[in-house]
Amino acid sequence: MSTTVTESVAGDAAENVASEQLVGFRLDQEEYGIAITKVQEIILVGEITRVPQTPDYIKGLINLRSTVIPIVDLRRRFGLREQDATDETRIMVVNVLGKTIGIIVDAVSEVLRISHNQIAPPPPTVAGLGREYLTGLVKLESRLLILLDIDKILGEEEAGSIAAIG
Repeated sequence: MSTTVTESVAGDAAENVASEQLVGFRLDQEEYGIAITKVQEIILVGEITRVPQTPDYIKGLINLRSTVIPIVDLRRRFGLREQDATDETRIMVVNVLGKTIGIIVDAVSEVLRISHNQIAPPPPTVAGLGREYLTGLVKLESRLLILLDIDKILGEEEAGSIAAIG
C-alpha cells in the first residue's frame, strides 16, 4: 500500500515540475502568455502621468499604493498602432530584470496551467521584430498562445530608460 502512495506522490511531483502557470492576455488580435511568477497584480488603467523626453512606448508613471511605477504600452513596444483604452484594458504589474513596471495590455483573458509538452519552440520562419521575445507557442484546443519572455521585451537600453524615470 505504501508503495502505491509513494508512486502516486512521485507522479504528482513530476507532473508539477512539468507544468507551468501562465497569465494569458490579448494584444490586437493575438493571444500571449507570460509566466505567472512574473506577475504581481493586474489593475485597471487609471491616470498615467506623462514624462517628457522618454521613448514613445513609455506611457509615464502611476502611483500604486505609494510606489511610483513606470508604465510601458506593450502595443507601442511591439510596433502596433496605439488604441484608446477600453473596459477590458488592464495594466499588468510585473517584475522585469529586478524592477517593478506596469505593462498595458488590451485584455487579460485567463490564468492557465500548461504542461511543457504543450509548448512548441517558435518556428524558424518567424523572423524580425519580436522573435527574440518569444519562448515558444502553446498549442491549445482551437488556438495558439504566444509565450513571451518578459525580461527580454525590455532590453538593457529600455531598462535604463525606465530606471531613469522610475
